[in-house]
Amino acid sequence: MNKPTVNRSYSKDKSVAVIIPFFNGAQWVERAIQSVLNQTIKPSEFIIVNDGSSAKEKNAIEFFKSKYHFQLVHKENGGQGSARNFGANISRSNYLCFLDQDDFFLPTHIEDLLNALPSNDPLFGFVYADLYIADVDGKIIFSDCVRERGHHPKRSIVDLIQRDMFVLPSASIISKEAFDIVNGFDPQFMGYEDDDLFLRIYRSGYSNYFLDKAVTVWCIHSESTSYSIKMVRSRFKYFKKLTESFPDDHSRALYFFRDCIMPRFTKPFIFEAIQSLKTKNANSQEIIQMLKDYSVVVSKNPYVSEKQKDKLQALVWMLDTLPPKLILMCFKFSHTKIYQKLARSFL
Repeated sequence: MNKPTVNRSYSKDKSVAVIIPFFNGAQWVERAIQSVLNQTIKPSEFIIVNDGSSAKEKNAIEFFKSKYHFQLVHKENGGQGSARNFGANISRSNYLCFLDQDDFFLPTHIEDLLNALPSNDPLFGFVYADLYIADVDGKIIFSDCVRERGHHPKRSIVDLIQRDMFVLPSASIISKEAFDIVNGFDPQFMGYEDDDLFLRIYRSGYSNYFLDKAVTVWCIHSESTSYSIKMVRSRFKYFKKLTESFPDDHSRALYFFRDCIMPRFTKPFIFEAIQSLKTKNANSQEIIQMLKDYSVVVSKNPYVSEKQKDKLQALVWMLDTLPPKLILMCFKFSHTKIYQKLARSFL
């Protein structure tokens, strides 16, 4: 674990950099740009990182550069985490606010987060706020979506690994010092990179605060990373990283895998496998293989009950062996009691 450094500039210089990673998102990014430029408190730096977009999309972001005032930099494609890191590395501000190309800030985003900074905390890490969830057109679907999930602020490692954190970079202000000392985002992730970042900042000794107010609109749609095979792959990578980082400790009765990691990931892995069959996903075999690999890890853990292992292995056998049409029929009709019982155990 990296040792935290004493942040001596947090109360003196409240400079803020806004960083947008851009990848083939010309249809959305103008809305994001305008939301930054229309802030009640303007950012000290506004950086857009073109992460290896197509020639057409590169031309589009160049056009927006001629239309609006921001710094545009280009790099080879490396994923959203890599692009965010690139922007942070060239920033000279003390605080970082990230924004995804298809989301947008509410007008007082920067002002509200700056006002939420602690007056005297030399180990300040980040403030995270609530947000609205909207459709692709920015029409609100849910509000107060963070407050209702988990405990705030984050005070326990259990709460950080037992469930999705719902600490979103697009609704946070992060100490540049804390960001740098943990080496920013882990670029292997294209999904779960936010949970991984804030977990590492927390474990490095930095503080966090929660602002019970929406500052960002999070637009979810069919082209979002949340619905892609990238997210499924990234979920499995994050599961493996957590498993390696938090081994069970029988001597202290700390069963991180059994009590935190397995309850968090079992349902999503099963759900994605079943959905891949329902939708005839071209990646269904890969997704089912991830569930099989997950089942192997579960089966090797000495603290998970044999009953749980047997149920998971039975479900994996069914998904891996039976014809897809038969599997879907088993989950559809209530008279197939054995499969319904298996399904209810997890879903």
